[in-house]
Amino acid sequence: MGSVNFLTRMGFIAVLAGIAPVGFAQAEPAHGIAMYGEPALPPDFVSLPYANPDAPKGGRIVWGDPTGFDSLHSFAQKGRPPWPLRFLGYDSLMGRSRDEPFALYGLLAESIEVGPAREWVEFSLREEARFSDGSPVTVEDVIWSYETLGRDGHGRYAGFAAATESITQTGPRSLRITFNTDNPELALVAGLRPILKKADWEGKDFTQSTLDYVPIGAGPYVVGDFESGRFISMVRNPDYWGKDLPLRRGTHNLDEVRIEYYGDSTVIFEAFKAGALTLYREANAEAWATQYDFPAATRGDVVQSEIGNRRPSGMVGYVMNTRREKFADWRVREALLQAFNFEYINDSVTGGRQTRITSYFSNSELGMRPGPATGRVLTYLQKYADDLPPGAIEGYEMPVSDGTERNRKNLRRATKLLQEAGWQVQDGVLVDQDGAPFTIEILLRKSSVQNRKIMDVYAQTLKRLGIRAEINPIDDAQFVLRSDAQDFDMTYFERALSLSPGNEQALYWGSERADNEGSRNWMGVKSPAVDGLINDMLGASSQEDFVAATRALDRVLTAGRYVIPLYQSQISRMAHSKNLHYPTHTPAYGDWGTSFMPEVWWYEEKQ
Repeated sequence: MGSVNFLTRMGFIAVLAGIAPVGFAQAEPAHGIAMYGEPALPPDFVSLPYANPDAPKGGRIVWGDPTGFDSLHSFAQKGRPPWPLRFLGYDSLMGRSRDEPFALYGLLAESIEVGPAREWVEFSLREEARFSDGSPVTVEDVIWSYETLGRDGHGRYAGFAAATESITQTGPRSLRITFNTDNPELALVAGLRPILKKADWEGKDFTQSTLDYVPIGAGPYVVGDFESGRFISMVRNPDYWGKDLPLRRGTHNLDEVRIEYYGDSTVIFEAFKAGALTLYREANAEAWATQYDFPAATRGDVVQSEIGNRRPSGMVGYVMNTRREKFADWRVREALLQAFNFEYINDSVTGGRQTRITSYFSNSELGMRPGPATGRVLTYLQKYADDLPPGAIEGYEMPVSDGTERNRKNLRRATKLLQEAGWQVQDGVLVDQDGAPFTIEILLRKSSVQNRKIMDVYAQTLKRLGIRAEINPIDDAQFVLRSDAQDFDMTYFERALSLSPGNEQALYWGSERADNEGSRNWMGVKSPAVDGLINDMLGASSQEDFVAATRALDRVLTAGRYVIPLYQSQISRMAHSKNLHYPTHTPAYGDWGTSFMPEVWWYEEKQ
């Protein structure tokens, strides 16, 4: 399989055009649902447009991971489960098409029905739906799963539970969920909760992590062999109940999905070169262009593929914890952004081949536009004029250096901003009005070699400002504990964003759960403007309002200076065995989670 070229921005706009709303009413049970308008696939669709319905079954895929795991319970707050297990081992009532912004089709449920304003949603289960042990999936299992996840599960399930008024059985195979808030996206979110077997949990504590057993699911894979922290093998269930559904045809083709755990990305790459792994994701454009001349690649046994996408850039970079007083002032955060010499670092690390993320929704129709806000975007922002950071209305751009190591102009700006915020240099040390020094602990995963290199350069720059930066690489278990507890000054941060942002935005940057353990709001932002714009976006009844509200939110988050952004890429770079193949049609989301790789890949030996 050769490379697939990166898809154009015009293709992205075409996708967005498909979300033009025609109202939320759905008068009778349907095979699918879209956030706006109608789902693209008809009731009699054969397979997802990016799956190969004739793909052969068999073979295996093996990739490396530096994070490790210490639990096989994917739904508790405690523990570190293998991240793909949640997606490969468990089915939900509905499943997504990754070729549409936000559209769902029946999986465990054969139909979905919603109220006129989506104030309730009703699902009817398929008679043939089964757990991996062969037992039927019942309405009782579904209701128990929703209630238990919301009460005892991971914090990511708490928001939906809080918005649920009731869950009731309405027939032998049907149930209705009624909401207590006006939020039309909830009807879709409801379809994506994992469904667990109630009887499997009798006498067990749902809140505890465990390696003693694997919770039973209804998904296409089950756990085979594993060794904590070393490897996990997920094997295809040949008796998977849903293998002939249109949503599943041509997916989950590989007999084994195996993850090997290594200390860091450098060791993983060496293992791939040696043939111990069959797939490697390359994050560095310079390495992609220069380091794939090893024997297996030159022989043609390893193929380099580029997978395009049409989704927003999201945010990747180094987040500042505004719960810490020293980061509470936007001028301090701007100074730290000015001090980060992206152009020099980019040239050193990637050969200047990758561009910078410019905002949370950059590279998409949802991203903020340069210059002052106008039109509907301005109208939305003016509602929250008293809470906007400088630049939200006027326009804000990331600092740009001259590309030299000294970065003098930006450092002068940083010094001035720090002085305005009350910091002064005394005997080469930046101190506050009480004489306390400005220090930053930069928390990193020990396995991330590239982040350590970048932060070594940054620490030397901060030293010139009088700031002492302590780089603290820790193992993955400690990293999870400390990030969940918001116990960091600055750390590496990733948030992927979709073509249809919704309720997850409140998890990422909403104030309500900002201080909860395990909160996804790592920067600790508590802004009425951010909260209000998230609600405006969720309540939009037209595409025009939805796009405008999202652009306004993008402006407020970006001008808030919470994250020092790194690189963006509208392609995923995957080197893989020549025997691993994928369809020629790339979904709008590209390589997102497991929904492209490994879900629609297959194994076929190539001479």
